[in-house]
Amino acid sequence: MDYKSLVTSFRSSKLDSDHLDAAIDLATRKEAHLRVLVTGIEQVLPDTFYGGASTAVLQSTINEALDAARAAEDEVTPILERSGIAFDVASVVAQIGALGSIVSRYVALSDLVILPKPYGGNRTTEDVALTEAALFSTRTPVLVLPRGQTTIPDAKSVVVAWDMSAEALTAIRAALSVLKTASKVNILIIDPPENGAQQSDPGLPLAELLTRHGCAVEVTVLSKTLPRVSDVIQRHVSDTGADMVVMGAYGHSRFREAILGGTTRNMLEQAEVPVLMAH
Repeated sequence: MDYKSLVTSFRSSKLDSDHLDAAIDLATRKEAHLRVLVTGIEQVLPDTFYGGASTAVLQSTINEALDAARAAEDEVTPILERSGIAFDVASVVAQIGALGSIVSRYVALSDLVILPKPYGGNRTTEDVALTEAALFSTRTPVLVLPRGQTTIPDAKSVVVAWDMSAEALTAIRAALSVLKTASKVNILIIDPPENGAQQSDPGLPLAELLTRHGCAVEVTVLSKTLPRVSDVIQRHVSDTGADMVVMGAYGHSRFREAILGGTTRNMLEQAEVPVLMAH
């Protein structure tokens, strides 16, 4: 897939200038359209509606969210105009719990979502909620960038975390254009099953698939010698000098929504290189 329709988020330059610059950089190089979601989150607890809160209080939170979205739009529009790319700005005003259905309207028909790492620094629950909404409300791949990254150069060495799941395969298919131009694609398998069709040569079918697409592929099989799977992935990324990770995104059910699962969350907390995920 070539990325021609991109989506990113923006609240303010103080929070979001790095990944906005990176999204503009990719849109420029790919001659792509960039949609920027400006968000205003209503800071209302679910039980507020049943706790006797006045209409004035509830309306105040809505107004604050609307004002935040308008301020973000006013700030980001001149930046996008100066960049010379094709763009549009969409306002997303909602309670955190309703983000999924609203974000999906703007994300579902795009090729790639570009977001900052949602943990650490000055990131908040809003960043986590937006990442969850983008990942689990649609099948659109999400590229999560580490803090300070302002460009998205072509990856030279990519680690593919392969657990033979549908989610991982979705991410791999979404990343094919990246994998085909990389100098090295390392398929990483951690503690493969002892029984199964691929037990004698785990990773071979995927390696054959990617080789047919012209990828320079190698397979690495590792034991889980560290407490978490994400720790093993991160150490391998560091040892090999990889500049991107491709992996499936997993979640747990929270009523009808999804929240980030353990390995997915840990990777997003720890990652020092871009991580392309899909669910």
